[in-house]
Amino acid sequence: MTFELPELDRKATQTAVEAELEKYRLYKYLTFEEREASITASYELRYHGPTNQTSDQTGDIAIYNADQQRYRKNFCERVERAVTRLPEMERFLIEERYMSQDGDYLTDYQVYCFKFQPPVSAMTYAKIRWKAFYRLALNLNIAVTKTV
Repeated sequence: MTFELPELDRKATQTAVEAELEKYRLYKYLTFEEREASITASYELRYHGPTNQTSDQTGDIAIYNADQQRYRKNFCERVERAVTRLPEMERFLIEERYMSQDGDYLTDYQVYCFKFQPPVSAMTYAKIRWKAFYRLALNLNIAVTKTV
């Protein structure tokens, strides 16, 4: 019995994982602005005949606010769980480069030269990063497989 790991499209998978980590940073570090009900009457064009729909603006807004906060919290926890399952070097790389609050302003060069102790080479950094992306893509179910 043999088990083969899928061959992934490197660029597409890297883009997908970086997009998920960007989304994580946005959800984690930006506050959620709750929607509020409008108390100003607005004109709504109604054509003849009943639509048989009732609108509950306050209820819709309350549901959106609760669901969106829960979705953000679950998403962040899911990404954090996936990252904690990585080996130490890969976890350190992902946390420092992609999950920190100032991850937008860090470059790969700054991470492999100044964050890693002792510093690693660019090639070693690239290998560690690809292994981390591969594992994260499979854990988060966002892997893009190669098409033949």
